[in-house]
Amino acid sequence: MAVFTVGWGANMFASVLQVYRGSLSGFQVDALFGAYAVGLIPALLVMARVSDRLGRRRVLLAALLLCALGSAVILFSGGAFGTILAGRILVGVSAGSAFGPGTAWIKELSDTGKPAGTGAGAGAQRSAIALTAGFAVGPLLSGVVVQWLPSPQTTAYLVHIALVALTLPVVWRASESAPSAAGPTARAGHGARRGAEVMSVLTSRLFVTAVLPTAPWVFGAATVSLAVLPVLVPLGGYAAVGGGVVAAVTLGSGIAVQPFARRLARRSPAAPFRTGMASVIAGLLAAALTVTTGSLLLLLATAVVLGAAYGMLLVSGLQLAESLAGPQTISTVIATFYSLTYLGFAFPVLVQVLGKLWHPALVLITASALATTALATTLIAWPVRRTTHTAS
Repeated sequence: MAVFTVGWGANMFASVLQVYRGSLSGFQVDALFGAYAVGLIPALLVMARVSDRLGRRRVLLAALLLCALGSAVILFSGGAFGTILAGRILVGVSAGSAFGPGTAWIKELSDTGKPAGTGAGAGAQRSAIALTAGFAVGPLLSGVVVQWLPSPQTTAYLVHIALVALTLPVVWRASESAPSAAGPTARAGHGARRGAEVMSVLTSRLFVTAVLPTAPWVFGAATVSLAVLPVLVPLGGYAAVGGGVVAAVTLGSGIAVQPFARRLARRSPAAPFRTGMASVIAGLLAAALTVTTGSLLLLLATAVVLGAAYGMLLVSGLQLAESLAGPQTISTVIATFYSLTYLGFAFPVLVQVLGKLWHPALVLITASALATTALATTLIAWPVRRTTHTAS
């Protein structure tokens, strides 16, 4: 519930930003959308370790309060760019405090009472669904608020603050899962060993060749669909709710594909990564065609493809990161994975900047070529084995 609520607050801006397009430049609007990654990435890396010491519940409660504060700052910003920027960064810090520890908490609770090796990947799927559902529902309902309700800048954020208030008692009553904090001497000894274990995971062949190159395309694919295309494709007088629908279709597709990603992973660990990156490439090429034609049907179809790519890469990346990490390092490894995925929030700004030099469709085609290199690295992670037959 906490991950869902913070995800809602993080992504509802995809619809609300339509309100600011009349008073702010396109670059400022895109920068505001991705600005929360500035607060998110450092918070991810710091709060993962804090949650190992203080427990998941305390960190998630603090994240919810900070998320509500960020929404309140934007609520009272009066449309000032600097104040909205500060609020978005606060929302980013709250997201960084919630997503890594929250994902670890969901996995730990999912594994409670289960024999080792059973239900592998269930925690990763549940975490991805909670995060993605918040990302999807937030902009969809906020789009409705912006399109048809009065004072959308006020109403949308009041709805989110109310949701935080409902979530706090649920998290307060949830079962703790993190190991209890040890004394200072024990923490010092375990800290050095934990750091070595984390570095071992982050420098392993699978992490470097499978997770590192593909992770930025998780939100790279999603943000092209929900932040770039609704701006480049005319939506008439329904820009706010239309943007919310595109976001919901994108992220809803991301949820729908996750069970399929787990089935693929059971067949071959490489399959969901390769299928996900192939979907990114196809989605970016479809996005280029959508921008060129302005077709609304093609826009929705592209949202499905890019959303499927997002969901496939998110759940498979989380599952691999969890399998590589140990109980004492899982929160930090997950935080690192999320940090890499959030590099994809730079994509809308890059398209905005490069779109002034070249046609946006050409920028998207170039991005698809870069995605091909990430697909190629999966051949290094899992080399294709050739079967040779010798005469008897």
